[in-house]
Amino acid sequence: MSLFKIDWNDAHILKTNTTTISTSDIDTIEPDNLKKEVEPWLSAIFQSEHLSLLVGAGLTSAVSFVADVKAQGMDRLTLEDDLGEQVKSKADEAAGKMERGEANIEDDIRIALELINGLYLLDDARAKPLKKELDAKLLKFIEAILDAEQQFNDKLGKDDAKAIEAFNLLKSFILSFTSRAASRERLNIFTTNYDRFIELAADATGVLLLDRFKGKIQPVFRNTRLELDYHYNPPGIRGEPRYVEGVARITKLHGSIDWKFQDKKIIRSLLPFGAKSDHPEVPQEVSEKVVIYPNSSKDIETAFYPYAELFRDFSSAICQPNSVIITYGYGFGDSHINRVIEDMLTIPSTHLVIIAWDINYAKEGEHINYGAARDRIIKFLENKNAAQCTLLIGSHFGDLNNLVEYYLPKSAIDRLTVKMQKLKDSRGEGHNVAANNDNQQNEEL
Repeated sequence: MSLFKIDWNDAHILKTNTTTISTSDIDTIEPDNLKKEVEPWLSAIFQSEHLSLLVGAGLTSAVSFVADVKAQGMDRLTLEDDLGEQVKSKADEAAGKMERGEANIEDDIRIALELINGLYLLDDARAKPLKKELDAKLLKFIEAILDAEQQFNDKLGKDDAKAIEAFNLLKSFILSFTSRAASRERLNIFTTNYDRFIELAADATGVLLLDRFKGKIQPVFRNTRLELDYHYNPPGIRGEPRYVEGVARITKLHGSIDWKFQDKKIIRSLLPFGAKSDHPEVPQEVSEKVVIYPNSSKDIETAFYPYAELFRDFSSAICQPNSVIITYGYGFGDSHINRVIEDMLTIPSTHLVIIAWDINYAKEGEHINYGAARDRIIKFLENKNAAQCTLLIGSHFGDLNNLVEYYLPKSAIDRLTVKMQKLKDSRGEGHNVAANNDNQQNEEL
């Protein structure tokens, strides 16, 4: 039974510890007024001792939508092999057991990989043709991801207004999280995406990303996570290094299109953002070389390297007191991630913020079609402590433009404005400014 006093039949849902709004009439939402409530609340949350951001495919979809670029979808993997129908059937069955709703391409990939491994163990001749077709399908999947990157890159190069707007929104979104005070623990970014949009935005904004890779010419994946960081020595001060601002840690939980196996190691290949499909760093034997792992299951978690290491980073980062995790574009379809978040919420001082566009929501007369994402969110929140959760759900609150414009806190780097306001307040000027504004408004009325 849900402990949230929310009408889930409404399209737009906002829930903080001080404000709850549930409506299907978007005209009743006043973002300018809500900003006064939501932005300070999120600002306080963002300065928690431990802060993590979990990003799903929704972020790439939002950026691509604004830029008018076709993002890689999660359509089913259609195998023409004789075993194709069995793969599809077992993928449907597995998705049902994991309460994911409808199966997608990640379920198909996982079942196909397990089947190929089983056939090889039996020396079954059907393994090779199935593997060959899976490699071809995975290559097309990677090419589609690269194609979305390429379209976005090309539009930026041509100064396309929509692409520039989308990129600015993405950079502002990332900066809202990464510009924490240097005295706080670093932001942890976790993503299930295979693309590099986050890395592109971080490079453009000067945000330094720390991951498990070491080296410059050929970065190699570390088996152990070293707590390395960036420091500097202030002029005139010796022996007191300080943390550099704008640093975050990133973990790609399902791998990346530029990770590959080589000489029994995992390296990050020199695959440019938006590279052509014939680029030499795009391998042909995808299922053996590219580190792309689909959604979790017990077999994947334990058998596939470095899946366990990445999820260990995730659990150790969020399962601690005074920890906050914000999800954006994540549909709660990964059972392993959900279990870790549930474990985190057993600690009373932790908090969960869910931001979801819920694009599949539709209302036809009295019938409500939530979409699989909202169904999973509702089920996940059953029996959860409402005081530990903040919700921004729906096409208004989950819209990237609305988030950046109204609800996400301003970048903490903009300290000049804050300092100016403090000086005005200390001199009494802030009060006079407010009074003058009120007088002007009264005169207009």
